Amino acid sequence: MCDKLFSWLLRLYPSWFRDAYHQEALQLLHDRARDETGFIPRLRLWLDLIADLVVSLPREYSRPKPKLVAVSAGRTRNGIPEFALLRTEPPHPRVFLLGAALSLLVLFAAVMAMRHSELYTGRLPWFGPLNSSGFHDDRASSPTSAATNRALARVANLSEAERSEVLRIVVDDLKKYYVAPPMGEKMADAVLAHDKHGDYSYVTDGEWFAALLTTQLREVSHDLHLSLRYSARKLPDSIDEPAPEEIAQYRQDMARTNCTFASVKILPGNIGYVKFNEFPDPQVCQDKVTSTMQTIAHADAVIFDLRANRGGDPHMVSLIASYFFDHPTHLNDIYNRSENSTQQFWTLPSVPGPRLAHKPLYVLTSSDTISAAEEFCYDMKNLKRATIVGEVTAGAAHLVRPQRIDDHFMFNLPAGRPINPISKTDWEGTGVQPDIPVERSAALDTARKLALEAPHTPLTDLPGRLISPRPNLQW
Repeated sequence: MCDKLFSWLLRLYPSWFRDAYHQEALQLLHDRARDETGFIPRLRLWLDLIADLVVSLPREYSRPKPKLVAVSAGRTRNGIPEFALLRTEPPHPRVFLLGAALSLLVLFAAVMAMRHSELYTGRLPWFGPLNSSGFHDDRASSPTSAATNRALARVANLSEAERSEVLRIVVDDLKKYYVAPPMGEKMADAVLAHDKHGDYSYVTDGEWFAALLTTQLREVSHDLHLSLRYSARKLPDSIDEPAPEEIAQYRQDMARTNCTFASVKILPGNIGYVKFNEFPDPQVCQDKVTSTMQTIAHADAVIFDLRANRGGDPHMVSLIASYFFDHPTHLNDIYNRSENSTQQFWTLPSVPGPRLAHKPLYVLTSSDTISAAEEFCYDMKNLKRATIVGEVTAGAAHLVRPQRIDDHFMFNLPAGRPINPISKTDWEGTGVQPDIPVERSAALDTARKLALEAPHTPLTDLPGRLISPRPNLQW
């Protein structure tokens, strides 16, 4: 379809131009179409073509006609190609009219496509329900102009009074509870400035309002855990403790997904490989952790694949880390500004099944490794207990204090942060730097080679029992 349309556009040019450059122009189109995929690059390609048409078409008709414009099909007797002058003729005026009409049609189609994209409807593709751990890694990207807001005013489920009350509570909470007070004040001032400039005046859709405010707050803080959420259904009166049906649903989800343990196996060379995509509630998934550790207990080395791990419960971090130490070890502290308290996290005195304290451990990371998964990497790296292989992680360290604002809005406010006992800091904004930096696609092969070369020490078997308190902040 693109080739036919482009060939038709080339017919607007003089015949000598088509004969000389038709194939070259088609090849250029093919090369760009192959390399520039997606809506925006493809739109840019056609806009470039239209711009070239507008600029070059009059120029080619004003240029003198070349003397030789085509190649004949014959050869002379000595084998030299024979050239002949082909007749050229000026285009009919209707060609220019058709070209102008086509340009307007393409421009109109592009405008309509953008108007009916996600930004026009106010439905952002990343916007979804809270996950089981209360952790959010949403990366929003949405406009903040008044013109865009006016376009979204057609969806009216947010009153001016409710919008003002949500803004008041968000500003107040940022000042009182955000984990970094100066940044909390800065974000609160930014919200007030947007409100003063009327940036929210035309927003009457609750979901878009939540997305817009989340984007503006992250533009200031770059905090991936911070978000305002909108629910079309009424929120529970209390979100401090999950409802029985939510607990039941969470257990069903964990059973259905194998507690997010996607792969547990022994690789060639007797290397234990475990890929898991979340750090779930240990009170629900302890048995799965136990069976996993038993499966890899006799491996000579262990690889944890956290390249797609989205975080979760810090107590699960402590449980899994405890299998790799044979003595009490201080892993991490979590400071909670809303309670002005600090909670220490240590390895557990006993765990179900064998420990793997002397097994070489390799942890695979990517830019999608985030939150509690980053804590595991950060703890083990600072303790020099694991080799981190892969990419720099996402850089989201803060812990969330969820707050119900009203029947439809919930504010996930980062009120806590980890404090590593060795580095005295965390990975917020910087991510965990790998020991062996490689592309995510090469991380597993790299770790396998390292594991095959590593010296091995016999396993220490210390079975025991887990006692895990409930967290008061969530990743």
